[in-house]
Amino acid sequence: MSVFTAAADQSICAPLPVLGKDVTVPLVTGGEVTYAALDYAASAPALQRVWDDVAAYAPYYGSVHRGAGYLSQLSTDLFESSRVTVAEFLGCREGDQVVFTRSTTDSLNLLAAALPADCQVFVFETEHHASLLPWRDARVTYLNAPRTPAQAVATLERALADRDPSPSSQLRSSRGGPTRPALVCVTGASNVTGELWPVKELAAAAHAHGARIVLDAAQLAPHHPVDISELDVDWVAFSGHKLYAPFGSGVLAGRSDWLRDAEPYLAGGGASRKVARRTDGGVDVEWHTTAARHEAGSPNVIGVYSIAAACKALTEAGFDSLVAREQQLVSEVRAGLAEVPEVKVLSLFGDDAPRVGVISFVVEGWNSSHFAAALSAEYGIGVRDGLFCAHPLVRTLLGSDPQDVGECGAPEAEPGEKSLNAIRVSFGAGTPDEHIERFVRAVKELVSEGAQWKYRTEDGRCVPDRGTAQH
Repeated sequence: MSVFTAAADQSICAPLPVLGKDVTVPLVTGGEVTYAALDYAASAPALQRVWDDVAAYAPYYGSVHRGAGYLSQLSTDLFESSRVTVAEFLGCREGDQVVFTRSTTDSLNLLAAALPADCQVFVFETEHHASLLPWRDARVTYLNAPRTPAQAVATLERALADRDPSPSSQLRSSRGGPTRPALVCVTGASNVTGELWPVKELAAAAHAHGARIVLDAAQLAPHHPVDISELDVDWVAFSGHKLYAPFGSGVLAGRSDWLRDAEPYLAGGGASRKVARRTDGGVDVEWHTTAARHEAGSPNVIGVYSIAAACKALTEAGFDSLVAREQQLVSEVRAGLAEVPEVKVLSLFGDDAPRVGVISFVVEGWNSSHFAAALSAEYGIGVRDGLFCAHPLVRTLLGSDPQDVGECGAPEAEPGEKSLNAIRVSFGAGTPDEHIERFVRAVKELVSEGAQWKYRTEDGRCVPDRGTAQH
């Protein structure tokens, strides 16, 4: 079994340096190793550039909007210029709005609250729960998992053509009858398999049937250019913490009409333009029609600025070179896993499907939580195990019954027993080659030689049994 003694400077060979690149962690087998953060799909480490930009602004931090003081005016300018930066990063069209939220989940819940009456939502069962679940107050049609990009488009086209009629709508379907307004929600890149979805083709299908489409770009934007105009989507949602910015900020960008016509997502200061008492004792409110309508309360200026800083850093680094380098890492991981017969990589669209740096797999004879725990405790590698907040998709990929139990990140079987979980490794612009090499080597060693330590389940997690070596 290898003992890793990687020096801190081995962790800096990546296109964009990130915070924590020199952090060392203890191994249960003894010694320390530079931490290999390979859980980017959950939260990417913050870029050093982003942290430096935020630190430079911090002394000038002040309240935004309507403040007379210099720091308030400076912060307001920074906040609104960040909106422009994000719009440019996404290729927004004239008239599009950029609304700042807390996360992708928050963005899609905002859009769900802004749906017009009688709207029907179409969403594939393969979506992350952030895209799958917000539409509780609308009529939702869940579409079965496609096995090819072409099948995804065909499935959507059939569903839209057959959608429910609604006399209140003036739209006309391809069959000539009235249809209810519709929204399609689709991911750009799967958070489980990393596979790219045919977003442009799905958008064309949606628009051909009088529907709109929102793109969940949480996993796409950090790895690949996202251009609203080119893809012809109506909205894009993503999170800062997956785009190399700190937690707590997100974006919903796109068409303004549904957002402008909807009740404010949150009622309060900032969303209101005028408020006056009525003679009957009530209150009359005139709401903003701009993005401020859905940004009530004191905004997260630091979070917003960090997203803008990340957008600038990725743009300046050049997506072409970042994508090319990431694809090399994807190839190395897939080639390494292919050399281990016990490893099964999960995929919807097949081995040749284009994908970002997100790969999920299971290992024959291993509980996935046990395997992930051994990677961490014995190799200093951080991956994720579970159902990745995409329960229907992982169950489909594992060939299990949709009703089988299983919780996100919680093993329901003891170490060594089969579990309804998978292991996910994910990486990006801050990942050095050594982390990928260590991961592939660790997988091979664990499968061929077994874990060095015994593990047990504690509070829903598989953890090392301290002081008890396996052999």
